[in-house]
Amino acid sequence: MSQHPVIVIGAGPQGLAAAAHLSERGLDVIVLERGATAGAAVREWGHVRMFSAWPELVDAASQRMLEATGWTAPASGYPTGAKWASEYLVPLANALGDRIRFGTRVTGVSRLGRDKVADRGRAAQPFVVHTVGPDGSEQRMLARAVIDASGTWQRPAPAGADGLPALGEPGNRRVSYRIPDDVSECAGRHLLVVGAGHSAIHAVLRLAELARKAPGTRVTWALRRGSAGNVFGGGGADGLPERAALGARARELVDAGLVTLVTGFRVAEFRTASDSVTVVSEDGREIADVDHVYALTGFRPDTSILSELRIDLDPALEAVAGIADEIDPNIHSCGTVAATGARQLAQPEPGFFIVGAKSYGRAPTFLALTGYEQVRSVVAHLAGDREAAERNELVLPETGVCGGSGDLGETAAGGCCAPATLQIGLRPGAPVGVNA
Repeated sequence: MSQHPVIVIGAGPQGLAAAAHLSERGLDVIVLERGATAGAAVREWGHVRMFSAWPELVDAASQRMLEATGWTAPASGYPTGAKWASEYLVPLANALGDRIRFGTRVTGVSRLGRDKVADRGRAAQPFVVHTVGPDGSEQRMLARAVIDASGTWQRPAPAGADGLPALGEPGNRRVSYRIPDDVSECAGRHLLVVGAGHSAIHAVLRLAELARKAPGTRVTWALRRGSAGNVFGGGGADGLPERAALGARARELVDAGLVTLVTGFRVAEFRTASDSVTVVSEDGREIADVDHVYALTGFRPDTSILSELRIDLDPALEAVAGIADEIDPNIHSCGTVAATGARQLAQPEPGFFIVGAKSYGRAPTFLALTGYEQVRSVVAHLAGDREAAERNELVLPETGVCGGSGDLGETAAGGCCAPATLQIGLRPGAPVGVNA
């Protein structure tokens, strides 16, 4: 099948890195991107400052390709998503040139002439990638291998604690699923953040700053966990200082009373009135008179385009099965992930790989460094360089937190290096109102 290119789905950080590695090894590659530009998803959170520094955000093969054009890698600093896109991803896409096809949506991937059931001659058939172009035209493209780096950005998780949208959540105009940018119009209102990850912390920090400047602004932060525990991060033990600073600032805001933290609150229902919404937990507690809810509870992979491929995903995380044990938030959140290579990412469908955030499924704390190591190994495998594919070049910064971030706080709080537990909650039936 060497006459066919490798097709990469997604022109985000990992997709572009995969293309750079493939090009460097002399393999034909086509990148299919549904957006109009490189890093389209990154641009949607462009206002957020990253906690990874520039050297941790640039892939090695991509840097070599860019330096050949006269580009100089930023040596230090922590860019926003917008700067990461404009100063690295877009120049990289320009260097890759017509290998990238923008405005092209992948609708399915299969084997030529073989549905999921058919065995005979399956591995000898090229992949067939179905697409819809910018003008709405349909096309079938053949590929020797497919790398799915389409990410998870398009599928935010709902606020509902059971994994399904809460009652009254679908289509609710008072609920959004992105970190807010300009929050000036929220002055004087009661704002609720639901979630425990870095996106939720970013939102809390942004809204608390508004509360500091605009009297009457109320910020409530709802956690499903029974304790704050690991939410505030690993402090000085975190290998990424800016990540540690996020948690430290969030703790200071809670301690200062600018943010009301509610633990053990598992959203079951949104009761919407004409001018506000009351959020009800599974145990009957209420957070009342809320003007807007920011549901930042993670993301999920969209595997619908892979329905005719034989893939192996963890049943709980929807992550690639070969790496699931090391990233399971029910077990740990240490950040020490060794399983990042082609062997661990391999699927029952030879020549097909899921990389990047999508490979983590519902698991949190994915870092660009992990994705770059994934594509380096996968491309080495596709090029027949077995030694390079098996080699692990990844060194991840520790989080400083060893307790499982998937723990709901019903057992002993914290982990082997977790910070002291902070427990805050409401009595059943007690509302949190605008004057609480």
